[in-house]
Amino acid sequence: MTLVTAGSMVANIAGYVLHVPASRWLGPAGYSEFAALLTAQLVLAVPALALQTVVARELVRGASPGELRALQQRCAALVAALALVAVVPLAAILDIGVLPTVAALIVAPVLVLLSGEQGLLQGAGRFRELAIVLGAAGVFRVAPAVVVLAVGGGTAAALVASACGIAVTTAGARAVAGRSERAGRPSAGVAAVLKASQVQLAVIALSSLDLLIARIVLSEDNAGLYALGAVATKAAFWLPQAVGVVLYPRMAHPEHSARALRTALAVLAVLGAVTVLGVLVASPLAPLVVGDKYSPVQGLLWAFALHGACLAIVQCALLSAIAGDRTRVALIAWAGLVIEVSLMFALGHSVAQLIGIAVACASATAIVACAVALENSRSIVVS
Repeated sequence: MTLVTAGSMVANIAGYVLHVPASRWLGPAGYSEFAALLTAQLVLAVPALALQTVVARELVRGASPGELRALQQRCAALVAALALVAVVPLAAILDIGVLPTVAALIVAPVLVLLSGEQGLLQGAGRFRELAIVLGAAGVFRVAPAVVVLAVGGGTAAALVASACGIAVTTAGARAVAGRSERAGRPSAGVAAVLKASQVQLAVIALSSLDLLIARIVLSEDNAGLYALGAVATKAAFWLPQAVGVVLYPRMAHPEHSARALRTALAVLAVLGAVTVLGVLVASPLAPLVVGDKYSPVQGLLWAFALHGACLAIVQCALLSAIAGDRTRVALIAWAGLVIEVSLMFALGHSVAQLIGIAVACASATAIVACAVALENSRSIVVS
């Protein structure tokens, strides 16, 4: 867990490094566009997250690595087609040019291929190699984009540079994972990835749609303020990812599922509390890092961090559902999302109101999802 945490932290710190120069060099309005496209990119890459969990689970259960790589390629082709169809509608919804939108979405199928390799490493318990790949993915995704922004490039050029860096990382991950001729039972198909995708999509939507809604219901400058606050959400959400990554293979074993889930939820609760406290203490430094124009949001950064901590717990509960192939638990997250979106459009007229609604919905969803997931894990052991 320490190794994967280190790799995840490198990746996440790199991601935050990207937001700092982008917020400074693009300004609130330009940064709002940049952050919205990164969010849309994340939503379209949901099948990549789902593929990693399915590949890891199927490898634990004895599937052939060769068949899992074939599944990875089929999923990448499907995501490429979805990205092509999504370009024009997304550009219209976000009121952003087609070229920056294309630049944001071209990375989606590449992320699918990368996640497939990460799933092979995760399922095999090769956490040292997985940590290296995670860290490299963060660095190679961010460094080219920062260079482009530094020399005056805009949103589209930075996103293209980021996609190129991910492609290089994917090639390296394939080499690290290596070839395997090990025989095994037939693997799950695209349908299994789609089932897992709707689970992952639920939690990603919970962690991302508020940013897109902010761009719709707030002014450009206030949407930029919300986008910067959401960096704290992403930090609290993504930093403890190693907990789920390491314990997920044990969640896929019926005899270990309940204990692994309890351990993961306890660790996430502690880490979340520490993160929120740390953000509360450090928030006065935010204007020094990103500029005084973002000072109106510094007093709310702890709430953004709390939002991310609750979402990390929701994600853990849903990961256990994928591991046990009980993906109906995602209905809880979808219900929470519908309520959140409805309240945001009806009542979200300021940054404080939007994040207040997000925190309330995420915490309620976390409580219900954890209760159901723990009951399901106990029933697996009993059966």
